[in-house]
Amino acid sequence: MAVFTGAGVAIVTPFKANGEVNYEKFAELIEFQIANGTDAIIVCGTTGESSTLTHEEHLDVIKYCAEKVAGRVPVVAGTGSNCTETAIYLSTEAEKYGVDGLLLVSPYYNKATQKGLYAHYKAIADSVKIPCILYNVPSRTGCNILPETVVKLCNDVENIVGVKEASGNISQIAKLMNLAGGKVDLYSGNDDQIVPIMSLGGIGVISVLSNVAPKETHEICAKFFAGDVAGSRAEQLRAIPLCDALFCEVNPIPVKKALNIMGMEVGPMRMPLTEMEDANAAKLEKAMKDYGIL
Repeated sequence: MAVFTGAGVAIVTPFKANGEVNYEKFAELIEFQIANGTDAIIVCGTTGESSTLTHEEHLDVIKYCAEKVAGRVPVVAGTGSNCTETAIYLSTEAEKYGVDGLLLVSPYYNKATQKGLYAHYKAIADSVKIPCILYNVPSRTGCNILPETVVKLCNDVENIVGVKEASGNISQIAKLMNLAGGKVDLYSGNDDQIVPIMSLGGIGVISVLSNVAPKETHEICAKFFAGDVAGSRAEQLRAIPLCDALFCEVNPIPVKKALNIMGMEVGPMRMPLTEMEDANAAKLEKAMKDYGIL
């Protein structure tokens, strides 16, 4: 059984002006998501600025999220690292907090061979009992998980259940699903490719867009699964200008700006991420107005 189907939000981590995690605001974001139909909450991923959280903060945020959600929707914790031992530590701790699954980014900077990726992921999954979702995002990691490796991991390791595919390479994703034999739960990692990936057998999205448009992103998936492919496609296409604006600078700079424009007061990014350029912020605000969320 899949960890979740539909639109899971890759939720931001709100900070206070002094840089501390703003847990009061985080609670508000969680309630906003659940009230607007989000199908799952993915905490401490790329959008949650996990790379600049200390290990203590990282685990505290995961624990807080699991406690606040309290089983209302699945919680998936980002616990990947380019150090296998660190990923095992974060994963085993997160499992104790009652999360429903783990999202494991491919090793970044040091990169790895496909043999190394297999060994890395198997070691992490073997350390826990909960489901693990691989996360392929070569544009950030410099490391591509090949379809054959994904399928071998899902076949060989019982609790490796699927992959968040953010390569943007539809041909690679089609090959993956051709090889999958029904063993790979596929999630889109790109908001502009939700419908194309569902058409290849995907079961949802791990979404940045859902931070600002949770109901609408949920509907893209729900309509598709209900057989209203035309309606799903129309919602996908309507969202394209907003998706473009949300990625006109490196994620999560634009989405945190968007939430602040909406009055959510999620605070700044942590360096080395900086505030959005004025011209791009104006483009983002226009896209939000055109989409109807302002």
